Amino acid sequence: MKVKYHGLTEEFDQKRLKALRQYDILDTFPEQDYDDMTRLAAIICDTPIALVSLIDKDRQWFKSRHGLGAEETHRQHSFCSHAIISPDEPFIIEDSRLDDRFKDNPLVTGAPDVIFYAGIPLKSHDGYGIGSFCVIDNVPRKLNDKQMEALKILARQVTNLLEMRRAKAEMDIKAELLELKTKKLEETVAKKVAEALKKQQG
Repeated sequence: MKVKYHGLTEEFDQKRLKALRQYDILDTFPEQDYDDMTRLAAIICDTPIALVSLIDKDRQWFKSRHGLGAEETHRQHSFCSHAIISPDEPFIIEDSRLDDRFKDNPLVTGAPDVIFYAGIPLKSHDGYGIGSFCVIDNVPRKLNDKQMEALKILARQVTNLLEMRRAKAEMDIKAELLELKTKKLEETVAKKVAEALKKQQG
C-alpha cells in the first residue's frame, strides 16, 4: 500500500480528503467567528501565532490565521499534517529543534520559526482528521493544564462551526435537487397535459 504523508496510506488519505470536501470551505474568505477563536487562543496561550489549519491534498490552508501572513504552506512541511494522524489526541512539540522529524524543517529553520507547536486535531463527523486548531511560538514552551483545556474547548467550537457549514452545504444540495425534481415533474405534467389536449382535439 503506497504511503502518502507521514504514515497515511494513499487510500486512507483519499477518504479523508473526501470528508474534507464535504465542508466546502477551502479557499473561502475569512470569517469573524473563526478569527475570534484564533485570537482568543493566542491570548489564552500567550503565543504569537494561532491557526485554523485544514490539510488539503498537497498543502495546509489556513481558514483563520492570527499572527501569520501566509495563507497556506506545503503539506510536506506542515506540523498539522502530523497532528491528523491521531485525531483523538493533542499533538505537542515543545522544542522542534530537538525533534528529528522537524529540526531540518524550513518552517523551523526559517520564518515563521516554529519552535513550539500545540495542535488539537479537527475531526470530520465520520472521524477523519481534516485539520488542526493550533498555537505556535518561536521559543520552547509548555502549556499549563488550564491553557490546554481552553485550547480543546476552542477547537470544539471550531468543529461546531465546521459542522454547521457542512449541514448548510448538504441542505443547499438537497434544495437544488428538489428544485430540479420539481422542475422535471412540472415539465412532465405539462407534456402529458399537452398530449391529452392534442388527442381530444384530434
